[in-house]
Amino acid sequence: MQALVYTGTEKLEYKEFKDPNLVDGESIIKVSASGICGSDMHAYHGKDERRIPPLILGHEVSGIIEKGSQKGKKVVLNPLITCGECDYCTNNREHLCSKRVLLGMNRPIERQGCFAELVSTPDKNIYELPEGLDIKKAPIAEPTAVSLHAVELGQEVLKKDLHNSRILIIGGGAIGLLCALILEKYKKCHEVILVEPNENRLKVCSNYLESDTYKPDDKRISDNSFDIVFDTVGLEITRQNAIKAVNPGGVIVHIGLTQPSGTFNFRKATLQEITFVGTYCYTNRDFEKTLSLLSNNSLGKLEWIEYRELNKGAKAFKEIHDGTCSAPKIILIP
Repeated sequence: MQALVYTGTEKLEYKEFKDPNLVDGESIIKVSASGICGSDMHAYHGKDERRIPPLILGHEVSGIIEKGSQKGKKVVLNPLITCGECDYCTNNREHLCSKRVLLGMNRPIERQGCFAELVSTPDKNIYELPEGLDIKKAPIAEPTAVSLHAVELGQEVLKKDLHNSRILIIGGGAIGLLCALILEKYKKCHEVILVEPNENRLKVCSNYLESDTYKPDDKRISDNSFDIVFDTVGLEITRQNAIKAVNPGGVIVHIGLTQPSGTFNFRKATLQEITFVGTYCYTNRDFEKTLSLLSNNSLGKLEWIEYRELNKGAKAFKEIHDGTCSAPKIILIP
């Protein structure tokens, strides 16, 4: 098969790669579409110890079963593979399983990803493509599940009604935009602000949101003025901006993984009882709920997605790296 292979820091090659082997309890999927995730960019930058070249990246995926018990079925994959037996897995918190692995990783267990013509996955991670969801748009299910989980986790710990809260979203990538859409269209929140430094991306977000959209240094983003802040970037500077912006007794939901450390105002967090919540992925229930939201068009038109051919995927990565890409999400088509 042909695949887009991560071969070194900031290096991707479109080339021949070995086909996956069919094993018991799994199916081989002919990939229809696969999305570029922020974690794929971390690997591309050589900053992910779980993804070591050579490796096929990618875990946001839809396709058609080519080999397996349900051959020919159109599907979307939940790429988060867990043991199914630990306390977390048996108590609907499988996303915290210590043995969890993801498609497109080779540490601690090799699982080749979806930037390829074919991918192998456990049958338990396969969901039939729901009616109303375009197979080429379906990879957006995975980041939508991440965003839904983050919003509902924040809602759970917030000491006031989310509906009546003032909300700040830092970052206009797919996770940030999806958080905003979920808050607006599903949670019916009316005071949401999204900030993004990339002017082109900010304009795209503003076209699909009713909420206000600003650059991060806009004077209307005042200190101590938001009940809940979603940091979808995870830079030292965005964490600093989040702690400045949040109200006493407020919540910061930290989703981004860009920088693992840095200075942070723990004094304010302590004195003002700020709740800081980290979140990485989602549960199976979140993923199932997401498919329902997307198939019912509950989050509006997904025309902000941009599509590229897989054999030109290296250029797409480079544009994201350079900051010249305005689309919150690029999906690659084999």
